[in-house]
Amino acid sequence: MAEQLILKNLPFIKVLPAWAQELSYKYCSQTANLYIVNGNIRDFLPHKMKEGTFNFVKIQDYIADVLFGNRDIIAFFDRSSGVSFCNKEMEQEYLKSRCGESEDSTPDDLLSTDPYKAFKNLERYFHTSIPLNKRIVLIIDYAETLIPNTDLSRYSEEERFCLVTLNRWANDPIFTQGDVSIILLTENLADVSLRVVRSPSTIKVNIPIPDEQVRERFLAFLDRDEKILFEEGLTVHEIAKVTSGLNLINLNQLVAEAYQEGRTLSLEYLRKKKKELIEAEAVGLLEFIECEHDLGMVSGHDFVKKRFKSAARAIKQGRLDVLPIGYLMSGPVGTGKSFMVTAFAGEIGIPIVKFRNFRSKWQGVTEANLEKILNICKAMAPVGVMIDEADAFLGNRNQDGDSGTSNRIFAQIASFMGNTEFRGKIIWFLITCRPDLLPIDLKRQGRAEEHLALFYPETIEEKMDLFTTLVRKLQLKIQKVNIIDLLKRYRFDFSGADLEAILIRAKFVSAMNNHIFITKDDLEQTVRDFVPPAYPHEIELQNLVAVLECTSREMLPRRFQNLPREKLVQDIRELKMLLGESPMNG
Repeated sequence: MAEQLILKNLPFIKVLPAWAQELSYKYCSQTANLYIVNGNIRDFLPHKMKEGTFNFVKIQDYIADVLFGNRDIIAFFDRSSGVSFCNKEMEQEYLKSRCGESEDSTPDDLLSTDPYKAFKNLERYFHTSIPLNKRIVLIIDYAETLIPNTDLSRYSEEERFCLVTLNRWANDPIFTQGDVSIILLTENLADVSLRVVRSPSTIKVNIPIPDEQVRERFLAFLDRDEKILFEEGLTVHEIAKVTSGLNLINLNQLVAEAYQEGRTLSLEYLRKKKKELIEAEAVGLLEFIECEHDLGMVSGHDFVKKRFKSAARAIKQGRLDVLPIGYLMSGPVGTGKSFMVTAFAGEIGIPIVKFRNFRSKWQGVTEANLEKILNICKAMAPVGVMIDEADAFLGNRNQDGDSGTSNRIFAQIASFMGNTEFRGKIIWFLITCRPDLLPIDLKRQGRAEEHLALFYPETIEEKMDLFTTLVRKLQLKIQKVNIIDLLKRYRFDFSGADLEAILIRAKFVSAMNNHIFITKDDLEQTVRDFVPPAYPHEIELQNLVAVLECTSREMLPRRFQNLPREKLVQDIRELKMLLGESPMNG
């Protein structure tokens, strides 16, 4: 019977999007009757009306009309609207068959928002309809409000009732064989009870954020009356290309606002609105990193720049298959690791986002937040993902004290990073000054594959190059000065951050002296007064662990190039003991 159903529906199923095909095949197999549809469920969904013509509808209409349009009974339920039906005839039949059967069978009870009354009456109705060979679909929206992901001990009596009822329906052979399908809708799987999500009798289907092809069709649909004002030379295809990460609701909002303002759609306007919309969609969990510079603005670090320029060339040539999945960027504080990453993004012209704190004290919220931002990253591809202070931010598999949340988060990120399907599409940058504290799970091949390190400038030439680059970056007006003599006279090791601080202070001194540019005296006064932060042991430890992580001798400062590994490991252990750390830490 199942094979006959599949064969009969095969031509129809093949024109559906991938998620709808999956749902249809699972339904036709008649092996389950409880489905959780999650992801981009609040968006418009494309429905192919005829060759080359698409309509766009909301998910309830899509499931009811497109996927299950030939069902005899299509019912809906959520806490706000209560019970409703696909059309008036279905509702009237339900009320007529159930009214007056018992004390709780009044019209108000039958269409109640109370799950007790609603589910009991619907179940009785389904049981009377099954012998009549009626095909039934019940769509339950906002499932997380009925069976939230929290400890069972915190469940209310109503939530316990919903959990038991849905589990019982999922395992009831009468429902499965009688063609009764229960569809739960939720944006994030992590919001719904794990007892239901992980049940072998539950089918999970994810609706992705629309890809470029769907966005292009939707834009063509919106422009059917030529209402979109394009910048000269800009086409629907190009707009679809630069709006990766936006869903169709976002696109509709963007186009509607531009139309109301009489604004022409330009690439600059699209990029600005895309940033605003995605940050709003991510509810503060993602931050766009703005970069006006490319690698030409980075001083020194020639080996690392060469690697990044090669990667940029591969991206521009479409050779995503040769790129590493991720980079581990290490080195002591102040060496410009974050700036190097943003400059790389500026070099290749792709957006780069930074994870903000997505952790919450409420159970299930952290996992839901991470699920949301990973889905956005998938939709934005190609995109760079920067995680600063990665050793502290990501944690590890063995953290205690939060009911296993950190362990699950770590496993979720590690699994996502290791998915080779996203090679070249999502480029990870794990930035840390203590790579020894980062779990080996994330540093291995197949995740953060390239290990690069930045170090303080050592030679006078390197320091001079850094000085010149920073003057250009900060757009300073400075009197011609022999900076080499100045640096020799006040010799100390400094980072790029230290030298930038010196130049900013010199600019301040110049302003206080009413100078129109920074004079030699302003600069010398600042250098003479500047005392760099003194953390010699911490800085040396950060240098040594970065050296230990490097995968190429060429990128190392000369003093580290011939350092025996045994000596390196011994020095790291001694420094950790001196600083009160466990020598085995990391």
